[in-house]
Amino acid sequence: MRVLAVSDEEVPGLALASSTLRPDLILGAGDLPGAYLESLVDRYEVPCVFVPGNHDPDHSGYRRTRGGFVRGGVPCEPPGPRGGVNADGRVVTVEGLTVAGLGGSVRYRGGPNQWTQAQATRRAWRVRFAAGRRPVDVVLAHSPARGVGDGEDGPHRGLAALGGLVETLRPQVFVHGHVHPFGRPGPDHEIDGVPVLNTVGYTYFEITPGSPGTYRVKERRRGA
Repeated sequence: MRVLAVSDEEVPGLALASSTLRPDLILGAGDLPGAYLESLVDRYEVPCVFVPGNHDPDHSGYRRTRGGFVRGGVPCEPPGPRGGVNADGRVVTVEGLTVAGLGGSVRYRGGPNQWTQAQATRRAWRVRFAAGRRPVDVVLAHSPARGVGDGEDGPHRGLAALGGLVETLRPQVFVHGHVHPFGRPGPDHEIDGVPVLNTVGYTYFEITPGSPGTYRVKERRRGA
């Protein structure tokens, strides 16, 4: 299947009718407006799986009922993208692709979707438990793992728990955003043999669900 992974920076040409990409699924790694992700869903007519970034609104506390979503007993729509599948803290299978998600970044000031290293460790354990014995194709996060393509400044330090999560689940690829390459090629990384993909901007790749070793990048833009 073909996957379009995006995060952090909008690329207007992706939503245009002239785009030659033909994804089967969109992955959102955070810090993008819901309206932008919705425009990609509308353009390509495919599902979207996402996790929130540290600049995104709080997605917690929403519950789906027969009549729609509620929060605190009050009917309301969760932050966009409408119709998207929020994989934060969950393991979901969409279009046959199994995705384990962990949104947010290290805590550096007050606000939603920011976690201490200890909190992130507890959240990662819950994702491991949710995965059980299921093979996972993609670990989708906003933050990088600590020491693997992260930054030394406080806001861009990676979450240590993500390295352990990737080592345990052994996905075909670990997809994240958060650290802007500013158009520079930059090195690609691995965690215990698992490719690490910084998808700030966008990356278009192929992957066969349930078949390790089939991940292949076809096209990418590494930020503005």
